[in-house]
Amino acid sequence: MIKHLPDNHSNNFIKLRNSLISATGKAIGDYNMIEDGDTVLVCMSGGKDSHAMLMILLALQERAPINFKLIAMNLDQKQPGFPADILPAYFEKLGIDYRIVEADTYSIVKEKIPEGRTTCSLCSRLRRGVIYTTAKELGANKIALGHHRDDIVETLFLNLFFGAKMKAMPPKLATNDKQNIVIRPLAYCSEKDIASYARQMEFPIIPCDLCGSQENLQRQKVKDMLQSWEREQPGRINNIFRAITNVEPSHLADTDLYDFKNLTQAKADDEDPLFGDISNEGAALSLANTEGSKIEFIRNK
Repeated sequence: MIKHLPDNHSNNFIKLRNSLISATGKAIGDYNMIEDGDTVLVCMSGGKDSHAMLMILLALQERAPINFKLIAMNLDQKQPGFPADILPAYFEKLGIDYRIVEADTYSIVKEKIPEGRTTCSLCSRLRRGVIYTTAKELGANKIALGHHRDDIVETLFLNLFFGAKMKAMPPKLATNDKQNIVIRPLAYCSEKDIASYARQMEFPIIPCDLCGSQENLQRQKVKDMLQSWEREQPGRINNIFRAITNVEPSHLADTDLYDFKNLTQAKADDEDPLFGDISNEGAALSLANTEGSKIEFIRNK
């Protein structure tokens, strides 16, 4: 029996839960992430984000006007000390369809990556290959990952600082072989809200001892930077995320996105609104004098 609410839950918890469900449902709708008849492979790391994603998707499955199937999947990477019994027991308790996939990526990562170097890049590539193959075997056409809004913003800055690219995590992505669609249903949800929800739901959290404890991760440094900004000016992370969804190619510098070379006359959407348009009726300033070497604007009354 799926338990959607903790014992002795408060009204504030209900508001938080409803907010997360609403934000997830909106992201799914905005990007057409899940359609009627889909089979969604829900990737479960055992962390707070994937636990929250699964529970929210189960709630949406109950109320959605379409039918779709969910299969929870955990990848056992054979890390020493990994509590392999926790997630199967939890899935059984929920009464949901699940698969435990065993793949010894741990030994490969430890063999290939020198001591002291970060392991995320190789580990993520190996995981991705296993997940894509598993999805094909199960007939799942959608793969749900638990990345949230903050992850997406952090990735933007990582690519800016270290890859010289204006690139983040898209809420929806086609795999290179075009066989699967990767979706991130929590794209509109903040990490803070997810963490609060997960604590109150008392999910059986499994930490990642392979990479999560590495102090020199650049992602952690970017996270700390963003959190510092957020403390100085609450709402800044959300504004950065909104900027990712509101791009103006004519005000960047990518010649593949905008035809700067053949730009000879400004179009309406090219106009930089920073100083306003003084030629419009009701403008603050009017051109008054162009005699000699002096051009003068006067303030309108």
